[in-house]
Amino acid sequence: MGDVLEVSEVPEAPKTLEVVEGVEEPAVPEAAETPQEPPAPPRVRRRGRTTLLIAGAAVLGLVAGTCAGYLVQADREPTKLPSLSQPVLAQAKGEGPEPLSAAQDRRVKTDGDLRKLLLKRPKGAKDSEFPSGEDGWLDIADYADQVEDSKSFFGDLVADEFRRAANTTWQVGSAHSVEIRLVQYRQEEYLAAAESADGWNVEGTRSWPVPGTGEGMAYVTTKPEIEAGYEPMYSAEAHAWRGDIAMEVWVYDTKPISKAEIMDLAKRQMERL
Repeated sequence: MGDVLEVSEVPEAPKTLEVVEGVEEPAVPEAAETPQEPPAPPRVRRRGRTTLLIAGAAVLGLVAGTCAGYLVQADREPTKLPSLSQPVLAQAKGEGPEPLSAAQDRRVKTDGDLRKLLLKRPKGAKDSEFPSGEDGWLDIADYADQVEDSKSFFGDLVADEFRRAANTTWQVGSAHSVEIRLVQYRQEEYLAAAESADGWNVEGTRSWPVPGTGEGMAYVTTKPEIEAGYEPMYSAEAHAWRGDIAMEVWVYDTKPISKAEIMDLAKRQMERL
């Protein structure tokens, strides 16, 4: 008999699901949304290690430099210090320069005897009946007594650094009297002489500037001062200053005093300073 062929089994076709009309397919539940995780924070770069390395290197360098400098100085010989005693300077021989004259240095006059700078009394004049001070000088108490509020004025003079005052007085006839004062201040703090020349009560007067004195002024009363038991009294005054000296001129009379007289006395007195 001939050979018999073996027939392999034919695989069965896959079974298909038949769709039955009118029957809905079951809904497949959607997968639940999973919560999103928050983003990771950014990584911060560490800097502490680098800073410490730099600081350590700087400290080591400073210490090494100090040690090296100390070793260099230790190997050197000490420097000799100069002697504390100075050589004696030879004194110049011969006479020194002559002191300046009064014409060249005003302080020669003003630091001397102030009484010599006062005007001389005119011919025919006599001593005043009520002279102030003693021997041509006024101390601070005598000068303060020249005003009504002497106690307050005394304190002002102390604050203004009063130094000294010189005065001269004379009388012509029975009622005409003149007094001139030169008041000097130390002026270590401010210009007290200028303030003194500008601080007088001159109400009820006529006034004129005194030529050649800067801000010097002359005053003449227009009405007499009347006091019971005394004759009416007219007055005139002049105030100016130069350097540390304040000038005062006072004139009294029972008759009106002329502008020419007070101006002449003030100008001639200032010319002597």
